[in-house]
Amino acid sequence: MPTPDPRIAAFWDERIVPALLDFIRIPNQSPLFDPEWAAHGHMDRAVQLVTSWIGAQGLTGAKLEVVRDGARTPLILLEVQGTGKDTVLMYGHVDKQPPFTGWREGLGPWTPVLQPDGKLYGRGGADDGYAAFAAVATLKALQAAGIPHGRVVALIECSEESGSPDLPHYLDALKGRIGEPSLIVCLDSGCGNYDQLWSTTSLRGLVTGTLRVEMLTEGVHSGMAGGIVATPFQVARALIARLENAESGEVLPPSLKVAVPPARLAQARKAAQVLGGAVSGIFPWAEGVRPMADDLVELILNNTWRASLAVVGQDGMPETAQAGNVLLAGLTLKFSLRIPPTVNPQAAAAEVKRLLEERPPFGAKVGVTASGGPGWDAPALAPWLERAADDASRAVYGREACYFGVGGSIPFMHMLGEEFPRAQFLITGVLGPGSNAHGPNEFLHVPYAKRLTDCLVRIMTAHARRGA
Repeated sequence: MPTPDPRIAAFWDERIVPALLDFIRIPNQSPLFDPEWAAHGHMDRAVQLVTSWIGAQGLTGAKLEVVRDGARTPLILLEVQGTGKDTVLMYGHVDKQPPFTGWREGLGPWTPVLQPDGKLYGRGGADDGYAAFAAVATLKALQAAGIPHGRVVALIECSEESGSPDLPHYLDALKGRIGEPSLIVCLDSGCGNYDQLWSTTSLRGLVTGTLRVEMLTEGVHSGMAGGIVATPFQVARALIARLENAESGEVLPPSLKVAVPPARLAQARKAAQVLGGAVSGIFPWAEGVRPMADDLVELILNNTWRASLAVVGQDGMPETAQAGNVLLAGLTLKFSLRIPPTVNPQAAAAEVKRLLEERPPFGAKVGVTASGGPGWDAPALAPWLERAADDASRAVYGREACYFGVGGSIPFMHMLGEEFPRAQFLITGVLGPGSNAHGPNEFLHVPYAKRLTDCLVRIMTAHARRGA
């Protein structure tokens, strides 16, 4: 494999990694998980760390500002002068997911650990603290080499893990300063492996909500009531079966299905060829458990262009140690329904609510809350960007660039796509096998991040030179 640019590698080792260690120590949970974020001050500490670091790097032609508007989360805005009128918009975020449980011994969400293999453990390093540092490292490398680049506007937000509720406001308020970017670089996605450049071409949408089933006003002896009163679990199970085939995992309503575009099918086939068994092998399977399909292409399509349902939480059921022989009065389940990129999320949420609430078994009292967020399907790749990405990947990793859809949701991508319909998109990131964003043992693969930065330098160079 080719050697990454030693200047970029040294910049990471000497300036970025030490700053990321401090960043990981800050428990700056997103507002959804820390409603008192402003009073706790962790978000401000993270913003101060990042902006102080950026200010110390000596970027030429840079203007740095923290934009604040009332009770909204702040936004870091970095503008860097370039050659010509073309603008590149770069994106990242500094808010984090909650700590979660299950970290291995010696690791923790707010305790950074850099291991000899280059994996930096801790919450938020990979998702998405590295982004602001990588963006600045890219610009420093371009300026140090005297390579022309477009004008750059970097937006680093603080509410992405809450669904980016404040981003639309700032996009509107700053539209005059942002301008019309011809290239948008998002550094908050994933990679199929750590061996080449990966670009995200689609994201699924999301419907989240709760299903509440009530059968009694209070719990009763299960022996006395069993066979007379249906359990809330039984009713909930029957209702969920309207959405999902329990044997196959197929989401059933036709309105939640789409035809996979030919280009995305071709990309899925290529990704399956490149990744092989890693398509499913990246997950921590219990012994003897197997994937939902044997065909790797089908697994990729299941994860990117087909709906999937997960029940992610419950209220009303006691822990097993405290569970007596009681038929429960009611039960609440929280669900997460991923939907295809092009399905309307509001229509999907309304359909889910209707399907679960109408004609409940045994006249059960059923209530559903559901709300949706959009997915995203990238515009066709411009020839210059396709060439630039592939050339960069071959030069830096020794392997071709690859493209794939991501099963998760990044709400701001839809916002940016709506706001800048003529822009090209490079959606990439460091969330590869085992990185486990949102869960325990999250890590940033530092060697991959160094090479990714090198790729960004090359792609930004090609952007400035295209058509020349």
